[in-house]
Amino acid sequence: MGVTIRTISFQRIHKKLKKPFVTSLQTVEERESIIVRIGSDNGLEGFGECVAFSTPWYTEETAESCAFVMERVLKPLLLDKTLSSPHEVALVFAPVKGNPMAKAAIEMAAWDIFAKYEKIPLWQYIGGIHKDIPAGVVVAANAEGLLRDIEEAASKGYSRIKIKITPESDAALLKEAASRYPDIMFFADANGGFNKENFNQLTLFDEAGFSLIEQPFGEQEWELHAQAKKQLKTPICLDESIKSFHDAERMIEMQAADIIVLKMGRLGGWHETLKIVELCRSNGIGMWVGGMIEFGVSKAHNLALASLPDIVLPGDFSDSRHFWEKDVIVPEIEVVDGKIELQQQAGLGYSVDLNKAGL
Repeated sequence: MGVTIRTISFQRIHKKLKKPFVTSLQTVEERESIIVRIGSDNGLEGFGECVAFSTPWYTEETAESCAFVMERVLKPLLLDKTLSSPHEVALVFAPVKGNPMAKAAIEMAAWDIFAKYEKIPLWQYIGGIHKDIPAGVVVAANAEGLLRDIEEAASKGYSRIKIKITPESDAALLKEAASRYPDIMFFADANGGFNKENFNQLTLFDEAGFSLIEQPFGEQEWELHAQAKKQLKTPICLDESIKSFHDAERMIEMQAADIIVLKMGRLGGWHETLKIVELCRSNGIGMWVGGMIEFGVSKAHNLALASLPDIVLPGDFSDSRHFWEKDVIVPEIEVVDGKIELQQQAGLGYSVDLNKAGL
């Protein structure tokens, strides 16, 4: 008994964001993505999404490189394979070095199919228990529009607001902004914008009222992160530094952070991510699910991940209309009273309609 993969197809899409997304690394005005559709011998379809960006500003992989690897390397390995578990996809792809985003996109679609094969929602298939996922939104830290954006997010019921910061950000302004909304959890995300020379600038944000400071230093600055964890009262969270299970092990060994961001696209898919979840659970490391300015397919997978019992911090879960005029999924993701209700249909629980999204 098992599922045989009969078809694998890819659809590249481009869509403008409703407004530019600004970080210390890059300003994103248009998002490119690749939607993966796989079909099985029993007529089921599963969907995944490649979340690599058009240029290598965030990771080494790009949409172009992933398109090549998925079509020319990974697809031939998986096509016509009979699988007894979606975990086996990671084993099939193991001989291919690196390329976690390309691997994740196809592997995620296989998990969707297996949940449909079992006729249960994906979030239940992976052992999730949370039926309502707290919503979280991201805003920039520039003084112009900051309070307006926070007020807008608060009015929509978001329980967590993440603010992008740089060494030039006004820590006093951010403290004032956070103090206005004591019931909202505030995260600070530096995207590696600090370094050894301006370490003292980071300490200014220790009194701003943040629940955590995400990725203050560069990906390989393990010692600086360990120093920050030791000196600051605010918990340190690692994002870009965590690309694999071994990175998570290193973080724990070096005591470089208190919390980890889970991004399946960067980690290589469900198999590797679930291993990291178990490692963090066993070592008392906090977890939350991060976003990649993705479309609804990837976000639906992330919502399922956030349903796991040990993931209690609110992740990057805005509604579909936050980034897009129209999303690629039906129904679109909607935030109601600060939460997103998980779907009860088998698999992802959403259908994919690129025509509806104007693509």
